[in-house]
Amino acid sequence: MTEPTISSLADIPLFSGQSMHEYFCRLHERAPSVMMNPSTSPYEWASGPLIDLPEIFQFAGTERSTEQFLEETDTAALLVLKDGEVRHERYALSAGPDTQWLSMSVAKSFISALVGIAIDEGLIGDIKDKISDYTPVEPGSAYDGVSILDVLQMSSGARWNEDYNDPQSDIFRLSAASVGHGTLDDFVASSYREQQPGVLCRYNSTDTQALGSLLVGATGRTIANYMQEKLVEPLGLTSTSHWLIDGVGRELAYMGLNMTARDYAKLGELYRNGGVWQGKQIVPAEYVAASTRANAPHTQPGQPWISHHQWEIGYGYQWWIPAGDRDEFSAIGIYNQFVYVHPTTGVVIVKLSSNRSYGTSTEEHTNREIETLAFLRHVARRVN
Repeated sequence: MTEPTISSLADIPLFSGQSMHEYFCRLHERAPSVMMNPSTSPYEWASGPLIDLPEIFQFAGTERSTEQFLEETDTAALLVLKDGEVRHERYALSAGPDTQWLSMSVAKSFISALVGIAIDEGLIGDIKDKISDYTPVEPGSAYDGVSILDVLQMSSGARWNEDYNDPQSDIFRLSAASVGHGTLDDFVASSYREQQPGVLCRYNSTDTQALGSLLVGATGRTIANYMQEKLVEPLGLTSTSHWLIDGVGRELAYMGLNMTARDYAKLGELYRNGGVWQGKQIVPAEYVAASTRANAPHTQPGQPWISHHQWEIGYGYQWWIPAGDRDEFSAIGIYNQFVYVHPTTGVVIVKLSSNRSYGTSTEEHTNREIETLAFLRHVARRVN
């Protein structure tokens, strides 16, 4: 098969209905990126008794075929852990155990973890501090005087439209800044304030990019450099990983992390254990607990807005909180990237995908995110 020619995100025919897996597996090789080295103390997952996936699961009152679902959503990797042991692992399309897959918005949850670490280290004074105290923004713009908490909860009040069917929407403007039409820092600094902060949860990728600017301002380091020390090294990441960068070297905090399924799972396992990894507290326990709960009225399930509609999932600090009060949470990226965590059952599941129908409409029947959560819940309940 002829490999697609790409040099940046702009070369990927996103939301067109085309197959995406040949892009997502190697974008870091073809577009500007910065590498993080494997940990000097790599951690390999233990293996437990292997399980088969359930043949069917329930969604929207009907039985769905697992194999058909995985095929239709172009699932490239599925990794199931229970109590830190691999219980199921499969790869398809262009993926394998060493494939560094594009995270999309799963990256947001890594950025949140780094913010929690920086707060614990005293580099960020308090979650209620103004984000503009740490990174320059234009007076009166969206992030001027807004608390870090509001930004973490996607409640900054910044104008945003994430309609993948609209080439004039803000997500496409942000993508343009990502590939050299301006810079990401300038996009954040000049964003337009649409409403009062802290009253409406509107999913906004610029909020995460603002958190990236916060990290750089607070630590005096690049995101990749800080993450290398604070997450890659202590979690024992076994493979190289990469951040996509803009024209001046700033990481695409909102979606640009490339990593293997086994290494993505380490963030899930870290959060499953309250921020503890191999007996060491990496992310503060209270920050993890707050991150994985919808703890404000406007972040409860059914309240967050994505583009022009409300979603039945709640929001924490850059983590999604499914409805139903089942003690679960998930990092979620477009095209069906998931790091799903269910502490009650001890389960962490990574699903990396390239669902070619994603974004061809704004409807669940193409995007299949709620269906994916139903599938992951079904698997988690059945891992003995």
